[in-house]
Amino acid sequence: MVATFGHSHAQPNTITPAPLHSVWQERCLELSKPLNLYITATGEELKRLSSAAKATGLKLRGVSRPARSNALNLIIVEPTEMGLIANSEGIAEGYVMDITTKGVTIKATTYAGLYYGLQSLRQIYQKHNALRLGHISDAPRFEYRGILVDISRHFRTKEFLMRQIDAMAEVKMNRLHLHLTDAAGWRIEIEGYPRLTSFAAWRTPHTWKEWWYGERSYADEGSEGAYGGYLTKEEAREIVAYAADRYITVIPEIEMPGHSDEVLAAYPELRCTQQPERQGDLCIGKEATFEMMQSILDEIIEIFPSEYIHIGGDEATKTSWVECEDCQRRMCHEGLESVDELQSYMIHRIEEYLNTRGRQIIGWDEILEGGLAPNATVMSWRGEEGGRAAAAAGHNVVMSPHGYCYIDAPQDAPYSQPESIGGYLPLEKVYSYDPTPENMDEAVAEYILGVQANLWAEFIITDDHYEHMLWPRAIAIAEIGWSDPKHKDYTLFRERAIAIVDDMIERGYSPFDLKNEIGNRPESLTPVNHLAIGKPVSYLYPSHYYGPQYAAAGDKSLTDGLRGTWTYADNRWQGFLGRGGVDVVIDLEEVTHIESIEADFMQICGPGVFMPCRVEIWGSADGQNYTLLTDIEHEVVVDELPSFKTFGWRGSTEARYIRYKAHRSKYSGFLFVDEIIVR
Repeated sequence: MVATFGHSHAQPNTITPAPLHSVWQERCLELSKPLNLYITATGEELKRLSSAAKATGLKLRGVSRPARSNALNLIIVEPTEMGLIANSEGIAEGYVMDITTKGVTIKATTYAGLYYGLQSLRQIYQKHNALRLGHISDAPRFEYRGILVDISRHFRTKEFLMRQIDAMAEVKMNRLHLHLTDAAGWRIEIEGYPRLTSFAAWRTPHTWKEWWYGERSYADEGSEGAYGGYLTKEEAREIVAYAADRYITVIPEIEMPGHSDEVLAAYPELRCTQQPERQGDLCIGKEATFEMMQSILDEIIEIFPSEYIHIGGDEATKTSWVECEDCQRRMCHEGLESVDELQSYMIHRIEEYLNTRGRQIIGWDEILEGGLAPNATVMSWRGEEGGRAAAAAGHNVVMSPHGYCYIDAPQDAPYSQPESIGGYLPLEKVYSYDPTPENMDEAVAEYILGVQANLWAEFIITDDHYEHMLWPRAIAIAEIGWSDPKHKDYTLFRERAIAIVDDMIERGYSPFDLKNEIGNRPESLTPVNHLAIGKPVSYLYPSHYYGPQYAAAGDKSLTDGLRGTWTYADNRWQGFLGRGGVDVVIDLEEVTHIESIEADFMQICGPGVFMPCRVEIWGSADGQNYTLLTDIEHEVVVDELPSFKTFGWRGSTEARYIRYKAHRSKYSGFLFVDEIIVR
């Protein structure tokens, strides 16, 4: 009996990421004695593949020529011998595996392909403690399948990074983006600028939150209370080599021109001539800035052999450049009309410099502002628009949109999770992402290199917490980057992810316990029916109007019957940023007997979302004369975990018009409300 794997619920569901094509039989390969291992490789490649073969758990013994029986043969072949994937764009990392009664043969055109075939073999064997007879033809959808690990906000050691590299390799990920520098700490040894690590790598206090909302002080290495750390050059080289043994490329990120507070603290001569107490943007007007950045990049290139060097380019405030004499002089001399063009000038110069060293730049989508450097690759994080624009202009793009790929948000009911930036990004939503959906023009899609998950560490203090946030959502990114989206099935994927999580826990990792997931906010799962459904809502004046980025369904949002999820970014919660807060009138269109009026608000202090400090609810029969039904005072307290609270009235009244007014507290930020329920 033969079954096809991965395309229906009745078929085997073993390999992650799901392979392109596979056919399985009911019988298994006899494993009564060690398999004869033959590898078409020498030197370092032979060592790498031998190690990966041993990691499958199979009993093996090395042989010097392909075995005819009881075999595990790993063979490099020509593309024409790759069957279904012979013409695949991903053939360089693809493989073909046959498991027969005589043994296992894995064919590939590259050593990376053989390595990925071994990862699939490991999963098959460990899942069943046997090898089922079958055939697999497999190749990745995208060449770039990555994770960003932020070691600036809270430092991570070489050993921690190597653990994550192991887990990445097992699901065929191939890019580790190291966020090495940011305001909170410089994390890589630079011999030419020693204060970057003797001073800018250390701070007081320990946690990012206390530091960011405090004095943002740096400290000398070894001083009392100093927290931080950095990778020595030797440690960084060890990480690069360890990753290379698993066919993973490490991409270093050196932030510029923004997010450079720590650089300016160590080398204040690179500040703009305007002297605010805190500056985070390098002075582009000073030639010393370029001398320093180029010197730093020279040392980075010596450590990291990656084609790409990430230069950041995001969230520069640009405010100090407007009044800086040096920056203004630079703009005048170069004929630049805006500070956006000034940033672009720096990006262009850095790109040209790296190109002369045989490297390419990659940066966040802000590098589009002011004109994109000719050969730059864009990492699109503020949605997909920047990525699509760059691709349409012929630039390579890595998709990493915030709404799907920023895995610093809670992945389950926020009250059950450690403190984080806020929001809600469950595994299912991550898995639903498609970097090149059907509505994307083919001419644009061809420039999409792949996908990356980003895990920023502002609120992630411990290694266990970091792993909890990373896994299993990174597994979803791995499958998005590898597998054919036509065969996506979240139910099947979740089963495989649970098995991987359980295995990781047994091996000492600390992933999120997926099988005990609580899930989305119960109120959001089904529409609510009430007296105000579909009734018109008037927003009393502009200062009480919702923000355009959190408009949800616009003027219909508060009476559309849809309750919000755990996150304000779900197009259900409506956000009010204006000075006056919420002040709306619902017209029930006729005088109605009313017994309750209520609405829910959320509080997530990290991104500035707070409860109201006061709520007034009024009723009126004619829209002119209102009766106050309730006036609720609420003490708003800054706390760590997201919370939800209902503000309402119960009683008995007759009214056609309902006025619901929620006042903002002393804390700046948004008020978010999802539905005003009238019964």
